[in-house]
Amino acid sequence: MRCKNKSIITGATLGLAVSLLLAGFAHALPARPDGSGYHIVKKITIGGTEGWDYVTMDSEARLAYIGRENHIDVVNVDTGAVVGKVTGLEGTSGLLPLPEFGRGYAMNGDAGAVAIIDLKTLAKIGSVKAGKDPDSFTYESATKRVFVMNSSSANATVINAKEGTVAGTVALGGQPEATVSDGNGKVYVNITDKDEIVEVDAQTLKVTHRWPLVQGTGPSGLAIDRKNRRLFSACDNQRMVVMNADNGKVIAALRTGAGTDGAGFDPETGNAFASAGGSGTLTIIHEDSPESFKVLEELDTQSGARTMTVDSKTHNAILITARHGHGSTHNDVLPNTFVVIVVGK
Repeated sequence: MRCKNKSIITGATLGLAVSLLLAGFAHALPARPDGSGYHIVKKITIGGTEGWDYVTMDSEARLAYIGRENHIDVVNVDTGAVVGKVTGLEGTSGLLPLPEFGRGYAMNGDAGAVAIIDLKTLAKIGSVKAGKDPDSFTYESATKRVFVMNSSSANATVINAKEGTVAGTVALGGQPEATVSDGNGKVYVNITDKDEIVEVDAQTLKVTHRWPLVQGTGPSGLAIDRKNRRLFSACDNQRMVVMNADNGKVIAALRTGAGTDGAGFDPETGNAFASAGGSGTLTIIHEDSPESFKVLEELDTQSGARTMTVDSKTHNAILITARHGHGSTHNDVLPNTFVVIVVGK
């Protein structure tokens, strides 16, 4: 994500002692009786001193894929085991798993490419040329295309998921951040330097609408409620902006934590999530109706836990973070402190 090289809070602001982290799993923390019912179910300690970016889930396989600079960690979130690694990458932000094709698409940012990965062997089986700094991604199921946002070239590379071939390029007119699809032929993208969301036709590869976020600046994370046609944009000014995906109308702008970066939505519970690395919090927002939203809780997680995903099987939120040395940046991780945080009820 855009803020992946920013400094973050370290030291005494972190919630758990190193001794718990080294144990592999932290004890579950009790839910607040007056809160949302969510709490930290467990923390899974992962090795390595590399930085991180996106975390994605294959909920059926119970696997989380985590971008770690030069490789992808593959973690079973139930057992806590690191079951494999995708290696040989240069500046990766993450991997998009597509079990229906038995393959994943891993960003290979420094190479300006996307690596095609066999999900069984985790071996590289192909490569697709992308734009400059391929970063975020989504799968659009109606057209069976992968949309890769090229952060530094203001466009998106579109890949035919089954064949691994380039379908075309979308000119976005600004720096893209997170992207989601509605499963019906539309793709939505946060344009971070324009404070807007663009709608893309997945078949024609044309931008069909541009909508200002109005109350949101510096958008990063993006989630969607496909049923009710609502977009949730996590913004730098500590707001999660809720937008109508059909007409671009801003419905709500709810307060979130400092350093808000990631976003998620669980259609089963009607809860949206905004993860904030600066404040080390997860804001939980409930959709009472398509026109009414409220903050249930701002849950303490851990400093630096800025990216997240939703496990569709357990309805848990999955976050990642690590401890750093004094005055260090996101890419200087202390050994044995990188953790997967599982938040649930």
